[in-house]
Amino acid sequence: MSTAANLVTEALDDADVSSDLKSLLKAQRKRFAVDPMPTLQTRVKRLNLLHNALLTHRDAIAEAISADFSNRAPAETEIAEMLPLLEGIAYYRKRLKRLMKPQRRHTPSALRPARVELHYQPMGVVGIVVPWNFPVFLALSPLIGALAAGNLAMIKMSEFTPATGALLKQIIGQCFGADEVCVVNGDVSVAEAFTRLPFDHLVFTGSTQVGRIVMRAAAENLTPVTLELGGKSPAIIHDSFPIEEAARRLAFAKGINVGQICIAPDYVFCPEDRVETFCDAFATSFKQAYPTLRENTDYTAIITDRQKARLQRVLSDAEEKGAQLITINPGNENLDDTRKLPMTLVLNPTPDMLVLRGEIFGPVLPVLAYRDLDEALAYVNDRDRPLALYYFDYDAARADDVLRRTHSGGACINDSLTQATADDIPFGGVGPSGMGHYHGEEGFRSFSHAKGVVRKGRINTTMLAGPPWGNRVFKALQWVMKRKFRPVKIQSE
Repeated sequence: MSTAANLVTEALDDADVSSDLKSLLKAQRKRFAVDPMPTLQTRVKRLNLLHNALLTHRDAIAEAISADFSNRAPAETEIAEMLPLLEGIAYYRKRLKRLMKPQRRHTPSALRPARVELHYQPMGVVGIVVPWNFPVFLALSPLIGALAAGNLAMIKMSEFTPATGALLKQIIGQCFGADEVCVVNGDVSVAEAFTRLPFDHLVFTGSTQVGRIVMRAAAENLTPVTLELGGKSPAIIHDSFPIEEAARRLAFAKGINVGQICIAPDYVFCPEDRVETFCDAFATSFKQAYPTLRENTDYTAIITDRQKARLQRVLSDAEEKGAQLITINPGNENLDDTRKLPMTLVLNPTPDMLVLRGEIFGPVLPVLAYRDLDEALAYVNDRDRPLALYYFDYDAARADDVLRRTHSGGACINDSLTQATADDIPFGGVGPSGMGHYHGEEGFRSFSHAKGVVRKGRINTTMLAGPPWGNRVFKALQWVMKRKFRPVKIQSE
C-alpha cells in the first residue's frame, strides 16, 4: 500500500471529507491506469484473497453484526451472508476465463470479409453504497462482481453498522491497498459526498426514496448506476397449495433477519376461506422456531430504536384504522427495553394503512384475502413493480402463466428469498424496485464495458463499393440486398 493511500485512508474521518474522498478516488484511478485490463491471474488472486479473509474472520464478522443489531444469530450471518459470498467467489473463479474471452459476433454482408468481436473491458473504479440489513453480503457481493470484471472499488458502509464497518475496513485493508479496494465509514454527509464522486459505475442498495437521490447525484457525472431498491414483494398462495406448507415456508423466510430484507415477503394473498388456517399455521410454525424472544439469541433484533419505533407506528396505525393484529409472542414477554419486536400478522388491512403503503422491512406481515387468482394478480399489477414475487402452486403451467402476467425483479415458485442465492441468475429490480444487476454472468457484464470491434484485413470491400457510385461492387451489393431482403407477409393476430 502506498504512503499516500495510507494517509488518505486515515484522514477519511476528519473534517474535509469531500477532499479526502476525491484524493482516494484519484489514487485508485492512477492505479487503474497502470493496469487497465487485469489478467485472469490478477483477478483470481484478488478473489482468493477475499475468500481466505472471509474464512479467517467468519466468527469476528458474526460477532460484529450481532453487536450492531444488539442481537443476530450467527447462523443467520452464516447462511445469509458468508455462504452466498463464498459461493459467489467460487462461481467466478470457475467461469472467469470464459467470461473474459472476446465473443465472436455476426458479420453483416456489407463488411465481409471482416471479423466482428465483442470485448469486455473493466469500467474502472466502482463505488458501492451499502445498507445496514446485510452489511457484509451487500458490501462484498457487488465487490466480487466488480473484481471479477477487473475493476477497483470504494465501499461506503452504513453508519448504522459501525462495528461491522470498522471490522470490514480492517479486513479489506489487510487484503488490498487503499488504491485497489477500500472501505469508507462515516455519517450521511460522507454518504452524500461519496455518491457525488465521478465513479465509473455506482452501486446503491437501499430504499426507493434514497435511490432517487443517489441517481440524481450520479447523473451530474453521467455515472451509470445499479440500484437495488426493494418495494412491496407479494406472496400469492393458490387455493390448491397445502396452506400449512405455505405458512411454514413463509414463516421461515419472514423470520430471517425478522423481515429486515429487501426481498422479504411484504404481504400475503391467501384464499378467502383459508385465511384463518394460514394464520394459525404461520403462528404455530413461528412459535416452534422461536419459542421465546427476549433472551433467544436465534431471534434477531431491530437495527435501531428509531426503526423499532417506526414499525410500532405502522402497527398502531393499522389497529386504529380497523385491522386485526395477531402478535406472535409465545412467552408473552415484555420487550419494551430491548430492540426486539414480535412477529405480527395484520388481518383486514386497507390501502390507507401505512402497512400497505410503504415497504415494511420488519416482523410485520399483512394477510389479504382473495376470491380468485385474477383478483390477486390485478392488485399486484396495479402497483409498483416489486423486487421479488412469490407464488405457491404445484401446477407448473399455472405458475408459468403467473410469471408471464406479472413483472418483478425476480421470482420464486413455492418458496421465498432463495432466488437471491442462485449464483447463475442475476439479482436486480425493475422500475421503482431498481435497475441493473449483479450476480452471475449478468453481474460481470454490468461491471464491464462491452466494446464492439471490427477487424479487417488486406481486402476492404467497403472501399471498393464507394464512390463514384454505380460501380460493379456497389451494383453487386444492391443485387444481394434485393435477394436477401424481400417484403414479408404480416400475420393477423
